Amino acid sequence: MAQDDQRSGMEFLKDWGGRLTNWTEKYIPDALVIVWILTIITFIMALIWGDVGPGKAVQAWGNGFWALLSFAMQMCLIMMTGYILACSPPVRWLLNGISGWANKDKPWQAIVIMALFSMISAWLQWGISLIGSAMLALYIVKNNPKVDYRLLVAAAYLGLGCTWHAGISASAPLLVNTPDNFLIKGGYLPGTISTSLTIFSPFNIILLLIIIVVVTVLMALMHPSEEKTYKLKPELMDKLKLYEAPPRPAETGSFSAWANWWWGWNLLVAIGGFWWLGWKTGQVGFKNAINLDNINLFFLMLGVLFHWRPWSFLKATEDAGKAIWGIVIQFPFYAGIFGLFKFTALATVFTKAFVTIGSGSTFLLITYWYAGLLNYLIPSGGSEWAVTAPYLLPAAKQLGVAAHKTVVAYAWGDMMTDMIQPFWAIAMLAVAKLEFREIMGWLLLVFFVYLIITSVAFLLYPFF
Repeated sequence: MAQDDQRSGMEFLKDWGGRLTNWTEKYIPDALVIVWILTIITFIMALIWGDVGPGKAVQAWGNGFWALLSFAMQMCLIMMTGYILACSPPVRWLLNGISGWANKDKPWQAIVIMALFSMISAWLQWGISLIGSAMLALYIVKNNPKVDYRLLVAAAYLGLGCTWHAGISASAPLLVNTPDNFLIKGGYLPGTISTSLTIFSPFNIILLLIIIVVVTVLMALMHPSEEKTYKLKPELMDKLKLYEAPPRPAETGSFSAWANWWWGWNLLVAIGGFWWLGWKTGQVGFKNAINLDNINLFFLMLGVLFHWRPWSFLKATEDAGKAIWGIVIQFPFYAGIFGLFKFTALATVFTKAFVTIGSGSTFLLITYWYAGLLNYLIPSGGSEWAVTAPYLLPAAKQLGVAAHKTVVAYAWGDMMTDMIQPFWAIAMLAVAKLEFREIMGWLLLVFFVYLIITSVAFLLYPFF
């Protein structure tokens, strides 16, 4: 009877998840349209509360439009380098090996491996997690046909919803540790904030470990019985394709052909990049060296090395370029919204609002919830931080809340709704040949557990 109740509960969650996904697809437009709508709303708010007329508001929007070009490029490179690495031969070899660790007669073990890989790799680099987890799911399902494929793909998406913004490719913590970032130039921060206070803080690490353990156990327990397991049909299995590096031509007699395939270029470039990173880390220390520029350089050099030959690296880069067009075209418009806050009185009004509704003991929890809610409309952690930081940081200062704690609260809140937001799942689901509604039920249950644990954590965070 209890088992039937559990199944009916899961079916209820899946139905609810399907309805939520249908609602999202029906009423939430494309991310580019959302940023245009948000621009118009912010423009109107600037006219009402920003103490400017239409002409000044347009000037503020235009003055901010190109303010985030460096930040946008940094976000593009995080996505691209992760994709390039996930497609490299060493990583593909590693994924194939990991896929064989699970006992074929115990499919829940495959779910555990998938969940751990997704969340740990996202902590290291979210781009690797997004594409690498999709690839690992394909390797696992081919080696372990008894595993529930939909639950497996849901587990592959956990890194984007549970750990990435607490890791070493996290947008907000890395940005505030990057010298001369737009928040320092705008006067919102007096200087950089070391990752020892954000990513490597005891609070962040402990909460991260709790989430990884609880979510992994939860996913393993949710694996259905054999008769309820969703297994891949042979015709769908044939459609699951992995990225393939271009074959080396049989003849490389010409100089251009030889140069395109000579491994020495990759080795020389990688040595130079890693040499500089080692020198820089020795100059400033490891935790201060963890910023957007250095992280991108590290993973870029790793991609160059792992692809070993120039043509393989170039073709992986070409494929990765298809995944970043949204960031390229949307970031200037988010920068325009940033300009409306920076060059009008709107940021001051929002700051006063947060100071009014919050206190020193509740501000971090409010920031966490607010970031999660706004993330459903602005599904890019970097874009959302650019919009919200100009009033969250001053509000925190007025309430006596440390800036680094505000960054951590925002980062975890931004992740909160990622697992029920289809935006970042598009690339992964294209590889897995599933629709988001098919994994939504599993992710909803994880979302509720995650929300409870993290809400309690940020209610207690002011006392740490």
